[in-house]
Amino acid sequence: MKIGVLTGGGDCPGLNAVIRAVVRKADAYDSRVVGIRNGWKGLLDLTTMDLDLKMVSGILHIGGTIVGTSRTNPLKDPAGPDKVLKNLRILGLDALIAIGGEDTLGAASKLFDKGLPVVGVPKTIDNDLYGTDFTFGFDTAVSIATEAIDRIHTTAESHNRVMVVEVMGRNAGWIATFSGIAGGADVVLIPEKPIDMDNVCDLILRRHSRGKSYSIVVVAEGAKFADKPGMNGKLIVQETRTDEFGHVRLGGISQLLAQEIEKRTQFETRYVVLGHIQRGGSPTAHDRVLATRYGVFATEMVHRGDFGKMAALQGNSIVAIPLAEATSKIKTVDMGLYSIAEEFFG
Repeated sequence: MKIGVLTGGGDCPGLNAVIRAVVRKADAYDSRVVGIRNGWKGLLDLTTMDLDLKMVSGILHIGGTIVGTSRTNPLKDPAGPDKVLKNLRILGLDALIAIGGEDTLGAASKLFDKGLPVVGVPKTIDNDLYGTDFTFGFDTAVSIATEAIDRIHTTAESHNRVMVVEVMGRNAGWIATFSGIAGGADVVLIPEKPIDMDNVCDLILRRHSRGKSYSIVVVAEGAKFADKPGMNGKLIVQETRTDEFGHVRLGGISQLLAQEIEKRTQFETRYVVLGHIQRGGSPTAHDRVLATRYGVFATEMVHRGDFGKMAALQGNSIVAIPLAEATSKIKTVDMGLYSIAEEFFG
């Protein structure tokens, strides 16, 4: 059997661990693996690379992806699906393993309906894919964000400042919630709950009234204001231009939040945007193990012909769920978990 593997969307710690696991498991089946370069783009323009045991040796701990990635949408052009299927035949591929998030796997689901023999592996640091408890990359992002918050604590305390830390999270505040709890944040703001500025400032003022001279606010990039004139319910963006999946580039919520906090409380307030630092570098041990389990399971799915499905973590087991189900909606933050974070606000 000849298997193609691609990584789509943003890069993520653990991608190389999945690729390594696919190649190693495929070799046990006497199958070949071909890397599709730069996500779906490589399947549209036939850019590939052979992957063998030598190629994947030593990549387990390396961040990024050796096959490259992009945000190419194979469905944007009406002729795209037919071209994908035609090129799959030209390459002699019997199956495809698509590693990605909502957009990459959403495209995979639609292409499966058109005849593409594909299985999915859930990748997103946002942890917002439905049907799986955790995506690989999330644990690394939380660890990086938590370390940053730990460092920001000391400078905030030294200067008696309020510090606003912006983390990733377009539609779901999993990184903000986990890192906020782990880092001891005084306020955590997420897309699932519009920002009430009166409440945020009251929490900070209450904390300072108890003799604390600094505060840490963690905010997800996709959080929205509930009561700021002209911005109620609107995403804060860097630019309005969209990618091929219709997403704008987010950024700036922390700056606006810091300005509003300082104006209302009179406390000096600064902001920090962690940005792509969260998705770069080596994966944690947890993500290396999870990514390896996903890669092995996905390869097994291919060899038993279990197409149109995604490997998912449920409890401590890896199971197969339909791609259509996994991409049917966003997995938002459990409000029970968020309520635990709220216990420590202010």
